[in-house]
Amino acid sequence: MSDALSKTISELAADLDARRRTARDLADDAIRRHETWDETLKAYSLWAAAEARRTAQAADAAFAAGARSGPLQGIPVSVKDLFGVTGWPTFAGSPRRLPAAWEQDGPLVASVRRQLGVIMGKTHMVEFAFGGTGVNNHYGCPRNPWDAKAARSPGGSSSGAGVSLCEGSAFLAFGSDTAGSVRIPASATGNVGLKVTAGRWSTDGVVPLSRVFDTPGILIRSVADAVYGFAALDPAWGDARAFERMARACDIGSIRVGLGDPSMWEDCAPGIAEAAKEALDALARAGAKVRPKTVTEIKDAVAVFNDGGVSGPELRAFLDLELPEWIPVIDKINNKVIQAAATLPTSVYLQRQYRLARLARSAAAQFDDVDVIACPTLVISPPVLDEISDSESHWAANRKLVRNTVPGNYLGLCAITMPVGRDRAGMPVGLQFTARGGEEERLLAVAWAAERVLGRATDRIGTPPLLAA
Repeated sequence: MSDALSKTISELAADLDARRRTARDLADDAIRRHETWDETLKAYSLWAAAEARRTAQAADAAFAAGARSGPLQGIPVSVKDLFGVTGWPTFAGSPRRLPAAWEQDGPLVASVRRQLGVIMGKTHMVEFAFGGTGVNNHYGCPRNPWDAKAARSPGGSSSGAGVSLCEGSAFLAFGSDTAGSVRIPASATGNVGLKVTAGRWSTDGVVPLSRVFDTPGILIRSVADAVYGFAALDPAWGDARAFERMARACDIGSIRVGLGDPSMWEDCAPGIAEAAKEALDALARAGAKVRPKTVTEIKDAVAVFNDGGVSGPELRAFLDLELPEWIPVIDKINNKVIQAAATLPTSVYLQRQYRLARLARSAAAQFDDVDVIACPTLVISPPVLDEISDSESHWAANRKLVRNTVPGNYLGLCAITMPVGRDRAGMPVGLQFTARGGEEERLLAVAWAAERVLGRATDRIGTPPLLAA
């Protein structure tokens, strides 16, 4: 089973279908890898090995009977603890178990279960998904395996999701993205992260941060896997092979890439802009049309976030209405911000929403002459955890982490990050492609064409040093 991590999900699914390997063996191998690295990496808040084995056995029985429940049958999956899973507790990163209403399958989890996907457990997260650093003082923070010496942030708020992929206990990880909480941890851990357009995938069964900007998403090991996972989960598709044929038709010479707004390339840590630009230069040499593209709405959207954004007031409203007893025990890092949100004038919140709606309308037109806009996903290396332990340093790092991701949310777009290199600190560098809202198929086709030119993650960045030690 040692070859499983070298294969795409499509290849693993073909092996399972042809009975060249069993779902039980795949699950057992995932369990072994988790047990090897759990004490070091701490990806999961709830580990469910026994249930995973039972589901894997059911998947094998279905394969043996010639029954196919869906493209994810027998594939190990991890789920962020923001998602309800029937029969399991939901904490959403808080120290108190949430009411039973938040412990029910939503459409995405239900789809995985219908397909006999093997849910391995629930991954750690930032409390109520409020922050991009991964820090959670209630439970601790999973460790980023790309630094063997210092404990660094794995990104957040889906902090355990990317780590579960790195340790090999999952091949697809569910996260949520409100300002970058899928793409930040994906980039920080050398994985691919897909944020779909808000409203494309249902948020039912997912504890809310922002009713306006929340969207479920997936972290995954390659763009090829992202294509497969998207097609397996998206209500418009449901057949991974059908979408695979469409995406493969995208030729690198036909794609138009805007070298997205100059503000997205400024003040990057050493090696980040260089790695992203090197990848784009390689695409241009292969025939992609890459040109500068100024999008003033991006900088304006970031300004709204830096002014206070909208997630804090929306989270506070949710807590006041649904979980008032949780407010006194909010993580000390977030407590001050949550308390201040209670006094924000309604007029200020509405003005921010109005500004963002206006910016989103004008931003959509910026994609008339390009397929995607490209930039580095993160502009800083994942921070060392000891250096962001107080509120001031934490929120300063958070503003930098979300700088290039939050426009995708605030402007109603879809986006993907893919690993393309390593920075001077040796940490993964992600290249982000952003497309017009509702154009996930085009976004994925462009990213897959790029991956076929650049190679997969292991080709460009190798393997995490901590896991090789």
